[in-house]
Amino acid sequence: MNTHTSSLHRLVDKWLGPTQATPARVIRVTRKGAHSTRCVRVEVERHSGLLAVLFFRHEDGTWCVFPPTSNRPSMNAFRFAA
Repeated sequence: MNTHTSSLHRLVDKWLGPTQATPARVIRVTRKGAHSTRCVRVEVERHSGLLAVLFFRHEDGTWCVFPPTSNRPSMNAFRFAA
């Protein structure tokens, strides 16, 4: 994935469209789990009310609006082949 096309700044512009009159504000930055998944909440005040979006940082350094998939236990037959 190209980091430039999915940078946090680009995604905030794409999803929230902040302007000088209605700037975007980073409200919360959290880390969770063993791999320290980073989550950022960004808000913009609109005429219709508050608009907030969560952005998640993935292992490859890109930001997305969906959380990264967790590594699940799996079996591998190739490990046991002789």
